[in-house]
Amino acid sequence: MQKAFTKQKKLIVVALAAATFSAPALAETANVSFYGIADLSYDFINTAGVGGVNKTNVSSNVSRFGLKGAEGLDGGLSVIWQIEQQINIDNTTEAGGTGTFATRNSFVGLKHDTAGTVLLGRHDTPYKLSTRKLDVFADSIADNRALMGGVTSPATVKSANTAFDGRPTNTIHYTTPKLSGFTGMIAYANLKETNTTAAQAKDNLMSLAATYDAAPFYGSLGYEDHKLDATRVGGKESAWKLGLGYTMMDAFTLGFAYEKTSDNLCTAVVAGGCAAVGNDRFGHNAYYLSGNYKMGMNAIKLAYGRADKLASVVNTGANQFSLGYDHGLSKRTKLYAIYSRISNKTASDYGFSQTTSAASTVNGIGASPSAVSLGIKHSF
Repeated sequence: MQKAFTKQKKLIVVALAAATFSAPALAETANVSFYGIADLSYDFINTAGVGGVNKTNVSSNVSRFGLKGAEGLDGGLSVIWQIEQQINIDNTTEAGGTGTFATRNSFVGLKHDTAGTVLLGRHDTPYKLSTRKLDVFADSIADNRALMGGVTSPATVKSANTAFDGRPTNTIHYTTPKLSGFTGMIAYANLKETNTTAAQAKDNLMSLAATYDAAPFYGSLGYEDHKLDATRVGGKESAWKLGLGYTMMDAFTLGFAYEKTSDNLCTAVVAGGCAAVGNDRFGHNAYYLSGNYKMGMNAIKLAYGRADKLASVVNTGANQFSLGYDHGLSKRTKLYAIYSRISNKTASDYGFSQTTSAASTVNGIGASPSAVSLGIKHSF
């Protein structure tokens, strides 16, 4: 018995020693960071359409978690990677809550101090990134993508065939180093990966952006085009936008974005094909103006957005007004209150976007939905 006990003690000592000596080796490869956002709100929504209803929801506002890391190589080169997933905490059956892991920006790439960064995988387009920082209600029920970005969510009247607010797979993405405040980005994505024969449509996306970010100024210019053979042989839609931002005394920030889309897609679609072709089926202008006033850890936010009528459809278009207040509990945690209202023209059905409450809300043609959102957001 004594011999067996002595042998057991020796085995324990050997195991502890092995763990101790292997710790530096583990530390050398432990280049993984875990991060995320938990953002839940209690939303009061009035759809205000024909047969409109009032409803309440606990909503997940683009809550997410991710893993990322980097490893330094020779000559100023690093390999970088990221895997990020949206998690709809309140209800995993809502849109975006299920499916393949890595539904958000997920990639592997190389970064060089003077040559820039190349990424392969799924990533936000340069066009999208060029003005996202100007949206003071980003990833909430008042997100400006209800009207901006060529939104495709309205069931009856779209404003793009493929949204200009994408995070496509099959993407190669290049970003220049930042030089005197200027940064350039370019990306290409295959939108029809499974189509491999000559008879199948070959759809792709090209996106470009240039930004200037040097306090107190921010400026951006973005362009994106979609070649969409599936919609019309040789068909194309494109968009460009301008973004401007200015911060005064590190407290008050103004933001402005202007967007214009155009296309030569079908003006009349029938089963099995295109009945008529023309210019600007979804072509339109959109505007967004925002203000954010910080008071220590608190902030008051105000925004107005407008989508003008589609070139091919009368009585379309909408505007959105949003007002919000943030109360900071710490650098990583805040309470917030938001009011937002969308006023549709008689032939439009734009609705709120991004949140799980928005995903499950149907408004109807000509409706003017409104929402009050009370929530808590924690970053980790």
